[in-house]
Amino acid sequence: MTQELKLGIPKGSLEEATVDLFSQAGWTVNPRSRNYFPSIDDDEISCSLVRAQEMGSHITNGVLDAGLTGQDWLAETNSDVEIISHLVYSKSSDQPCRWVLVVKQDSDIHRVEDLEGKRISTELVNFTRHYLAERNINAAVDFSWGATEAKVVEGLADAAVEITETGSTIRAHGLRIICDLMETHTVFAANRQAMEVPWKQEKIQQISMLLVSALSARERVLLKMNVPKERINALVEKLPSLHAPTINHLHDGQWLAVETVVRKEQVRALIPILKSCGAEGVLEIALNKMVP
Repeated sequence: MTQELKLGIPKGSLEEATVDLFSQAGWTVNPRSRNYFPSIDDDEISCSLVRAQEMGSHITNGVLDAGLTGQDWLAETNSDVEIISHLVYSKSSDQPCRWVLVVKQDSDIHRVEDLEGKRISTELVNFTRHYLAERNINAAVDFSWGATEAKVVEGLADAAVEITETGSTIRAHGLRIICDLMETHTVFAANRQAMEVPWKQEKIQQISMLLVSALSARERVLLKMNVPKERINALVEKLPSLHAPTINHLHDGQWLAVETVVRKEQVRALIPILKSCGAEGVLEIALNKMVP
């Protein structure tokens, strides 16, 4: 019988982004309707859909060998896991998220110390209580099942600790951010005992390497171009690369083929510079993986 690694896929807001990331990394994960066990085209892996909030506990107690969840939920549940890799991605962007303290626009709360004696609503109860205790602030912290911002708007809480990427949703609800409490992102975590089993450790490291490679590729593109031989030095001086650009001779000995990997945000400024250095036929090519 084939051995299987028990892998947790986060259910909810990260689910689609995680399935897309695995696809880019080389695995096809197919969530099934009304089923918590997605199929995957790898006989050595069995998948389970698990809420990110519960992932750390299931990895810690060995129900799962590994899984993807937020750094915040590992801290919230005090999970004892081994972090294999840090994966900054979400459903809308590849930027870290923030847990922030928010209040009404007209609230008299302007700093953390003003929470003394107040009521706070949040999903991140344990972390928030610990944060306040470290600062000797006495406040009631209530668990929120969702729609946390609405509790502040409706006056059911004086403040909320909520997660955000840009803060736009919070501002749209007529709330303001007092301060950031924590920055968080997705991590690939493993059960410590699983990492002591050689074949599981190898499989977990394989998954980690390919997920990291897929995310690294999202930030970069391959540029290819032809350059007159007499202008190559001027072009190379202005051409970013991982180590050094690749340069090959064309059949026409007066021209060279050049390629390099650059960050996406560099391209719009770089192409006019390359043209001024004599580059022709400049191609920008998306990457699928970039193995570190």
